Amino acid sequence: MNDRVSITVTDHVADVRLTRADKMNAIDPAMFTGIGEAIDSLHDRTDVRCVILSGEGKAFCAGLDMASMQAGGSGTGRERNDQGSILPQHVTWGWRNLPMPVIAAVHGVAFGGGFQIMSGADIRIVAPGTRFAIREMYWGLVPDMAGFPIWRGLVRDDVLRELVYTAREFDAEEALHHGFVTRIADNPHAAAMDLARTIADKSPHAIRGAKRLCNMAHDADPRTMLEAETDEQIKVIGKPNMMEQVAANMAKRKAVFAD
Repeated sequence: MNDRVSITVTDHVADVRLTRADKMNAIDPAMFTGIGEAIDSLHDRTDVRCVILSGEGKAFCAGLDMASMQAGGSGTGRERNDQGSILPQHVTWGWRNLPMPVIAAVHGVAFGGGFQIMSGADIRIVAPGTRFAIREMYWGLVPDMAGFPIWRGLVRDDVLRELVYTAREFDAEEALHHGFVTRIADNPHAAAMDLARTIADKSPHAIRGAKRLCNMAHDADPRTMLEAETDEQIKVIGKPNMMEQVAANMAKRKAVFAD
């Protein structure tokens, strides 16, 4: 992990923070690398049941640091991983494909690449004054950090086209109305932590199975989804964590799960 991203794990919750606060967490080559490494480091951790993604300082992420990217080149490489992503896409798509849920806690601004990174989370909680923009067209670019395969499941096609074509800013209320964010909270990180703890108290195997189903739901045909539901249920029904959940419910106590 480099100095652009920090990870702290407490009680099965990984608190991931973008740490380039002096630049509003703008994305330079090192930030691409740091986020990619953070995602990769979490992928196989069975002790992590939920992830919170946030930015330190005044903003979640101001998008690409154009001066840095031009001076140093993209520094990102174009090799595709087993999900089909190159690194600039992996920093968004990788959150969606982590086995555990990811909650983005967003404040300040989420512009361009930062907006796409935020979009990769399962759930997005934002502060009331947060500003957003699909900013790439402002620089003569197109969004290419995995936003499109995610946004098609969140927002109407014509709304997306307008925001992409104009690169205009919009506020938290509009983002909520369109479906880009889940809810607005005065302290999004605290709200995300409360939610993460609730998720972490559920059976980790059932949660991971549910995320796999959610990831399939937009694109898979009904027959495939029906089979997938059955397959995921077979993996958990009658297993120790399911039996522990039933016993805990009956005894009105907190369940203790095996990871």
